[in-house]
Amino acid sequence: MGKTKVAIIDDSAQEENRESRIKNKASKKRAKATEVKSDAASRLFEPGEDGQKAQALTSVTPSEPIPPKAEGELEKQIQTNERVQPKKPQKPGKAKPRSKKYQEVVKDLDRTKSYPLGEAIELSKKLSYSKFTGTLEAHINTTQTGIRGLASLPYSSGKKLRILVFGKGAKDAGADLVGDDSTIEAISQGKIDFDLLISTPEWMPKLAKVARVLGPKGLMPNPKNGTITDDLKKAVEGFQAGKTEYKTEAKAAVIHLGLGKLNQPTEELSANVQTLLQTLGKTRVKKVTLSPTMGPSVKVDLASM
Repeated sequence: MGKTKVAIIDDSAQEENRESRIKNKASKKRAKATEVKSDAASRLFEPGEDGQKAQALTSVTPSEPIPPKAEGELEKQIQTNERVQPKKPQKPGKAKPRSKKYQEVVKDLDRTKSYPLGEAIELSKKLSYSKFTGTLEAHINTTQTGIRGLASLPYSSGKKLRILVFGKGAKDAGADLVGDDSTIEAISQGKIDFDLLISTPEWMPKLAKVARVLGPKGLMPNPKNGTITDDLKKAVEGFQAGKTEYKTEAKAAVIHLGLGKLNQPTEELSANVQTLLQTLGKTRVKKVTLSPTMGPSVKVDLASM
């Protein structure tokens, strides 16, 4: 019998083939991933938003690997876009509903027209639909904010001020209330039962302790409006006779002020309006409208004054 032939199998060739297949498969995966990222880059970076990045990322071909820095920026951008949710469109604001009474009275008013002062006051009286006697309110648009001062109206504005005074001679000043240390303690606890506070200079250090209470309410004495004075009696008489403080809103160039009751004669109300505008100065007034406490506003023709 002859010798048995033994076949020798070389495993090295099989190992090389296997490694080659693995490398080819990995290469195809990288090429596919590169192509996907390149397409994403072209969609994310539009021309003009970031010219350099767009050019760098969209010019990459499947056979070229994306630079590590650019790849990191792309992945970060993709993650950001996935987190961002589209904003819901805002609904237009609804118009403020008006009462039936308002809609009835406003029919008699031409909102596009400016009326002479006397006619505007008469219209304001007719357009009032409150059950009580309303106030004639003036709304004055000015050229700037920070306007503040006092106007001595020739006819009382109809509002009875409750005045509190501090200082020497307070009892003889004719005020409604006379303040002392116990009054300051009550103010610090939030008890406010007055409309105006007048003081002599020597009481101001004590009143400074309650400035955080009085300041926001506009009751802190101030030399600009005549509420810090040595002559308490004269100051009290002035405010009781119709002296009125006017000032613009903190963040808007507009003054809102009551100038009398609607049951007062039109001539008296007209005189109050004219006095206020003369005190302000015509160069600082842009627009004036009058209105009752409850009712639509009426534009005033400044050229008629």
